[in-house]
Amino acid sequence: MNLIDSVGFIAAFCTTFSFAPQVVMVLKTGDTSSLSLTMYIVFTLGVAMWLGYGVLRGDVAVIAANAVTLVLAAIILYKKNHNDFFTSTANEMTEIAHR
Repeated sequence: MNLIDSVGFIAAFCTTFSFAPQVVMVLKTGDTSSLSLTMYIVFTLGVAMWLGYGVLRGDVAVIAANAVTLVLAAIILYKKNHNDFFTSTANEMTEIAHR
């Protein structure tokens, strides 16, 4: 592996696994209230686009990093969307019950 590929893989590792603590925290606590749904939607779309770019270019570092990041970001996005939906539904039910 040459220097350029090594730098690419190290960068990919750092940026990809920086999401791991967030995923662990979300899965452990279930709390997504402080996370921006819009940010995770746009971010997940961007990562999917980077993955497509990596596939089209045949760049293994870009493919590997973005495939893993896409899974991690999708987990957070799913939990955030799920929590927001059920929080909203619970609030509406409480409001109806108090009428």
